[in-house]
Amino acid sequence: MIERIIVIDCQIAGVSGDMMVGSLLDLGANVTRVLGAMRSVQRYVDGCSKLEVVVEDVVVGGFHAKKVIVKAEESENMTASELEESARKCLVNLDVSSKAKQFVLDSISTLVEAEAVVHGEDVGEVHLHESGSVDTLVDVIGAAVALEDLGLFVNSKIYALPVSVGGGLFKFSHGVVSSPAPATVEILRSKGFPMVGGPVDSELATPTGVSILVNLVDEVTKFYSSMKPMAVGYGAGFKSFVEMPNVLRVVLGEPFDYGLLMDEVYMLETSVDDVTGEVVGYTMDKLMQDGAKDVNIVPIQMKKGRPGHLFKVMVSGSDVEQLSRVLMDETGTLGVRVFPCKRHIFGREVFHVNLEVDGIKASVSVKVAVDGKGKIVQLKPEYDDVKKLADKTNKPLKEIMGLAKMKAEDVVKERRS
Repeated sequence: MIERIIVIDCQIAGVSGDMMVGSLLDLGANVTRVLGAMRSVQRYVDGCSKLEVVVEDVVVGGFHAKKVIVKAEESENMTASELEESARKCLVNLDVSSKAKQFVLDSISTLVEAEAVVHGEDVGEVHLHESGSVDTLVDVIGAAVALEDLGLFVNSKIYALPVSVGGGLFKFSHGVVSSPAPATVEILRSKGFPMVGGPVDSELATPTGVSILVNLVDEVTKFYSSMKPMAVGYGAGFKSFVEMPNVLRVVLGEPFDYGLLMDEVYMLETSVDDVTGEVVGYTMDKLMQDGAKDVNIVPIQMKKGRPGHLFKVMVSGSDVEQLSRVLMDETGTLGVRVFPCKRHIFGREVFHVNLEVDGIKASVSVKVAVDGKGKIVQLKPEYDDVKKLADKTNKPLKEIMGLAKMKAEDVVKERRS
């Protein structure tokens, strides 16, 4: 059950590891716990003689944000295998869940594999240059502990907007390259994560930042998800821009809870103007018999002023092709439109109640509609069963319907007592 919704808004200023950690700290993660975990990385990285991690409250473009500053002294950058080994050693003594640990390993693996592809080398041998700095592991560990502290590895749905990658040229260990960096592009490509250029002439998305992002996000969306916002966190980057505030925004919210369940269905549509009423009726019955959830037929006016019929058929995903063929075979239409569709529903259950009226016994099916909280919102006896008993007893249909509903309510009370 989804209890929290997170939206990572990286569509303006992109994302980096320190910005991600800063936004989570601003969102409410325990600063002492997160910084302690980040500082502990020094013990597991050979050649790192000094590591300082501090967080500052800053104002960026009019927005209050948290800025994470990492200062390290290290003899040389790590290779891919050294980075992965340091991560594993650090996780042994880190008091976080298995999900948080796997998140760290997955983020490091994503980064290493992208660098290997870019350089055309084996994963174990690739030298990481900037990505091999101790900063990389510090940021990933910090993000994992912050997410764990906020409880976001369980019962949460994490969304992101398409990530802005900036533009222009910048210089790094291999010379001058276009923004985004080659590893950044490869990470986004490998995960099918959408990116947008701009809005400034600078690198906005770093390999570490997008490695964290793609391993964290459940779904990318163009707009914010429907939710009740509860808290907002801003993480500041190191660069300053005239055009925009250089901050990553993360919004924490909770889903609307109206007690509704979600179901995914497909709608089949076709228009016909050359079939008889008998064919229309037969096709409707055939579709329902073969598994359609619902069939609607709407009178329409077609080209050249001819009257026609619009078939609208609701089906499950597994029945799309079969029922499309039924629709085409029975009506002669040459094509069927298919639309994926989500619908809000109540949970449904059917049980039977035994009635005795004037010495005549019968079993009546009852449909029960239940919301997502388990509350019964409707009890409806099956019409055909009620009709049969009404005919046999010569009683009004309404009377038998009321008896069946009363008996069903008694059964439900007994079940819940």
